[in-house]
Amino acid sequence: MMQKIRLTLLFYSLFIATVLAQTQDKVDFLKGSILIEIQPTTKKIIGTVVYEFEVLNAVDSVFLDAKNMSFKAVKLNAKKVKYHTTNERIIIAKKFKKGEKYSLTLNYTTIPKQTVYFIGWDAATEHGQNQIWTQGQGKYTSYWLPSFDDMTEKVEFDMSIIFDEKYEVISNGTLVKTEKQQANLQKWTFDMQNPMSSYLVAFAIGNYKTVAQTSTSQIPLNLYFYPEDSLKVEPTYRYTKQIFDFLEDEIGVAYPWQNYKQIPVKDFLYAGMENTGATIFSDAYMIDSTAFIDKNYVNVNAHELAHQWFGNLVTEVDGNSHWLHEGFATYYALLAEKEIFGDDYFYWKLFDSAEQLKLAAENGQGEALQNDKASSLTFYEKGAWALVMLRNEIGDKAFKNGIKTYLENYKFKNVTIKDFIIEMEKASEKSLANYQSEWLTNKEFPIENVKEFLSAKAISLASYYQLKAQLDSNSNDHSKKEIFTKTFLETSSSALRKQIIQTTPQEQLSDTVFKQVLASDDVLTRQGLIINTTKIPQHLKSQFETLMNDNSYVTIENALLKLWYNFPEDRKKYMETTKDIIGLPDYNVRLLWLTLALVTENYNSLKTKEYFDELGSYTSPTYSPEIRQKALLYLHQTLGLTDEHLKNLINASMHHSWQFKKFARALIDDVLKDEDYKNRITALLPMLNSEEQRYIKSKL
Repeated sequence: MMQKIRLTLLFYSLFIATVLAQTQDKVDFLKGSILIEIQPTTKKIIGTVVYEFEVLNAVDSVFLDAKNMSFKAVKLNAKKVKYHTTNERIIIAKKFKKGEKYSLTLNYTTIPKQTVYFIGWDAATEHGQNQIWTQGQGKYTSYWLPSFDDMTEKVEFDMSIIFDEKYEVISNGTLVKTEKQQANLQKWTFDMQNPMSSYLVAFAIGNYKTVAQTSTSQIPLNLYFYPEDSLKVEPTYRYTKQIFDFLEDEIGVAYPWQNYKQIPVKDFLYAGMENTGATIFSDAYMIDSTAFIDKNYVNVNAHELAHQWFGNLVTEVDGNSHWLHEGFATYYALLAEKEIFGDDYFYWKLFDSAEQLKLAAENGQGEALQNDKASSLTFYEKGAWALVMLRNEIGDKAFKNGIKTYLENYKFKNVTIKDFIIEMEKASEKSLANYQSEWLTNKEFPIENVKEFLSAKAISLASYYQLKAQLDSNSNDHSKKEIFTKTFLETSSSALRKQIIQTTPQEQLSDTVFKQVLASDDVLTRQGLIINTTKIPQHLKSQFETLMNDNSYVTIENALLKLWYNFPEDRKKYMETTKDIIGLPDYNVRLLWLTLALVTENYNSLKTKEYFDELGSYTSPTYSPEIRQKALLYLHQTLGLTDEHLKNLINASMHHSWQFKKFARALIDDVLKDEDYKNRITALLPMLNSEEQRYIKSKL
């Protein structure tokens, strides 16, 4: 009997190993009907999904990716069927007949380790809002939904979600109905009409209001916001309809989904994510009008919308063709910005990315676009450049015709770079072999060709390259100052003026340049000046003080710091001028102000504890990673960290945002070099949760 059990286990092990190694090209999943109930306090998802699929060739099993899920019932055509599970998949073993259609029902529960993020549910927070949102980029939807990590499996997904009726529930597709459930629960049902890859299935839950717009082509545009952010709606979503209309016209293919939603969420992992018809983005982009010049949503807005065609409608086969997603979205976002902000803006943004790519190549970090492990810089920026130069080579008409044909021929399908090149060769009636060699397979960045292109397209960039050549051939500081001044005074380009101001050593800028910038209303050039200025000349003090009134929180932040440093006698005046300014969503002005208030001699000494407590409060989980990081840095660099701050720092080292986690862990390494901090952190161990304890013990 024992031998028989061992043989059976061996058979299943070999069977499962075989299934895990195979692709599922003999089965076509057509539709997935999802019903989930979410329990936020336990972070549990109770779900049912019904898949309809067709067998293209006879197979003896089908599988779905399902990470760490428990299955209560599994039925095939409404009858119980045998199945096997691993930590990664569920496998249904049965002889499936060619040409037959089947219905597979899965009842499951799971507590997702990632992909679904529960914000604020551990404890009620004064400033926070409870939220739940997904981020399934790549192949992670299978942490909460039995689905398909393989992007080539495209399914029409319909979603129903049961949750607390007090919240707004948002998902892909059209909300077709809401139904009252027991107690205070409600069911939201969403319909999709076209197929998509599993990683694009998404939902967001929170306290939202919405502004409705309509594109020229009559696509509903739903712009979500927190109720307290009503004054931020216009600056945040500025140009949204214009971007949508422009991209539909420029791409030449109608928007492929029923509607388009944009939903800000707290503590998001990235800038934004292009879920089908429902972009989720970081609420750090919810800004007021003053912040627009510093950090606006325009580029992210356009980038994620462009993905609705490039990535969602037509999807890469695998990572080797990732350029077809990110390079294209980056390029079309730049075109949208060109439409809004003008040609000079467009070419200078290309210049900025070219400088980054040139530096990477010079440091031996150049990468081919067809490298599936390439960096974001390569996929996004070099990818956009590859399209700029392709269009330059084959011309506008052939480029647009090729893009249109490519999208129409491969809609709701998967593609390789080769597929795209074939379409562009057909449209242009020319070989693109040399183009591929230079832009797709070459690790280097062809900077000389790029310089020639930019110089021909933008007078201001031609002037800049000429300026650089003159400076390189002249070592005399006085002559350099004259060259800078002449170029600065002659150009009408704000971008060139800003470039000169930001990259020129202060001692090489003449008084004439300083005065002209300070007398102008060019906010970006004025910002560039204060960022690049260390020593403020006494005779220009009053002019520099005007920067504190600019419509830019970055300018105000830098002006406060530089004026405070240069003119100690007027520190109290500068503090009073800026005491009520919060700044960007990362509280850049307020956090600097509190730090300066604590170190400014005789400034409101009766409120010192109040200021310190406020600064320290911003290290807590109540606030966004951006705010917490700044507060921790200011405290560490000036007055030091209390035990409460240290607990918040340790909490940050467990955060789901890898960037914030990396920062926190690096700061912990730094403070542990100090024996006093080390002893205090050791004493805090009993107050930490088990995960935090394990990590800190590993560092001690």
